[in-house]
Amino acid sequence: MHRVVTPERLAALVDDRPADGVFAVSREVFTDPELFALEMAHVFEGTWLFLGLESQIPRPHDFVTLHMGRQPVVLSRDADGRIRCFYNSCRHRGAMVVPWRSGNQRVHVCRYHGWTFDSGGRNVAVAQARDGQYHAAFDRTDHDLVPIAQLESYRGFVFGSLNPEVPTLAEHLGQARKFLDLVADQSPHGVEYLPGSMHYTFDGNWKLQLENGLDYYHFSSTHSAYMDVLQQRVQAGAAPAPVSHEAPEVPEGAGSWSLGNGHAMMYAIRKQGRVHARPLAKDPGAVDEIRARVGEDDTRWMLRQRNLTIFPNLQIVDISSQQLRTWRPLAPGRTEMTSHCLAPVGEGAQARAMRIRNYEDFFNPAGLASSDDHLMYEYLQSGYQAVAAGELQGYARGLGTGVVAQDPFGAELGLSPAGWAWGPVSFGDETCLHGPYREWMRLLRRGLKREGHA
Repeated sequence: MHRVVTPERLAALVDDRPADGVFAVSREVFTDPELFALEMAHVFEGTWLFLGLESQIPRPHDFVTLHMGRQPVVLSRDADGRIRCFYNSCRHRGAMVVPWRSGNQRVHVCRYHGWTFDSGGRNVAVAQARDGQYHAAFDRTDHDLVPIAQLESYRGFVFGSLNPEVPTLAEHLGQARKFLDLVADQSPHGVEYLPGSMHYTFDGNWKLQLENGLDYYHFSSTHSAYMDVLQQRVQAGAAPAPVSHEAPEVPEGAGSWSLGNGHAMMYAIRKQGRVHARPLAKDPGAVDEIRARVGEDDTRWMLRQRNLTIFPNLQIVDISSQQLRTWRPLAPGRTEMTSHCLAPVGEGAQARAMRIRNYEDFFNPAGLASSDDHLMYEYLQSGYQAVAAGELQGYARGLGTGVVAQDPFGAELGLSPAGWAWGPVSFGDETCLHGPYREWMRLLRRGLKREGHA
């Protein structure tokens, strides 16, 4: 039997004492159904979520469907080209109005009783209304599809919230906006998804994916077979020629930034070139154009490896290719993933080909690396059943004495992060995981208070 979540029980689930060298998480945060219900109500339905790209719906009447927490929604452009988002539920009897993932429709007709709505969600017809013997009050009632509470866009990335009381999107993103800039500015025309999105599930908690995207520590062990394949390609001469975009005095290493509101960034600076070549570097004309448009520092950071997490449902991994992935929790131990190959609009043919091949290699769910992660999620979810084995200690790397006295690179991007770490490539900082858990705790505490708990 699962226990009711009280403020006292919630507080005990994360032991957050970094000054004492302690940050530990209870296994129950990955397994408990009562906690999962709170997450759905107060995280995925209580804060900003990434919904999609403006470039997904470029024309009037274009749409995509998705879920915000448990709620089905439609992201659409109306007849005037304005972006709208409304609940995908008919005002008559509640049926889902738009059953497709994407398309272009001037009107959407509910299959149950034929009520019709335009691409902006406005009710334009009630089937057989003249014969319905409706009360006069019916004509005074709003029949339009209900819009979500908040909808905003930043640099072509569209976010929404079901909670009318969230801060502005700019406040929510904070310093994480800089890393969306580094994605959007790789082309003067913005970013797009390449055809072929992937939708699949894994048997594990959603926070496993959030953690994994901020975890370099696992790479050499979990993806050892992938690294062997890459080395064999180097030896066979099938990998890109060595190249380095860094000044000689810049050290190799890996670091992280905690950006507030649960957002975080992992990055790596590598010079071995062959294994870590970037698609953008295969487009020298584009690099020159970018440098002239945004400056040397931003260009340098576009050529470095970056893993960005926007809490709670977005990661952009910009390494050998560029992946944008989102997740939707289905149960404490089941998660739906959506994965896209992200690309600068108008990039050269050689860079585009490299981007696609590397995406297939690494990021595809059937690729050489993502399948490793998904298996690990299942091992983790099984291991979390051993509640008596104690709290998880996997959040302590970086809590000791650092290699350098101050953040070596934040000033290049004008950052004042809430936290940072830097060390050798094998370092694998875990302090960047603290911020997401603090935001998780803040949102659940707020939710319990709103539900009437002291």
